[in-house]
Amino acid sequence: MMTDDDMRVNLDELDDLLDAERAALMSGNLECLTRMVDRKEALIGTLNQTDQTDLTILKTLDAKVRRNQQLLDGALEGIRSVARRMATLRRIRSSLDTYDASGRKRKAEIGGDSSVEKRA
Repeated sequence: MMTDDDMRVNLDELDDLLDAERAALMSGNLECLTRMVDRKEALIGTLNQTDQTDLTILKTLDAKVRRNQQLLDGALEGIRSVARRMATLRRIRSSLDTYDASGRKRKAEIGGDSSVEKRA
């Protein structure tokens, strides 16, 4: 059975971990985030299995978890946006949309080297 001191250590560790997770999200350190996942899940699992009487610390932790989730959602949307933009750029590099004399849209496929030559 977990003692009150053990519980306090777990609460403090989770609090510190959530702060570190926020810092990693703010700096874009995704690798650091992946290393935190297992410990975070273990701490939350341990806390879920015990009766809690300190609602103040639980509310604080809940607010931090929600804050971090919003930051993570924003980071994921940013990654998706970049992926969409890169896909668009790849598509643009491989074809060119033009219009013929009668105004109909035509796609001209571009093959070979897609590099740009710079001239002075």
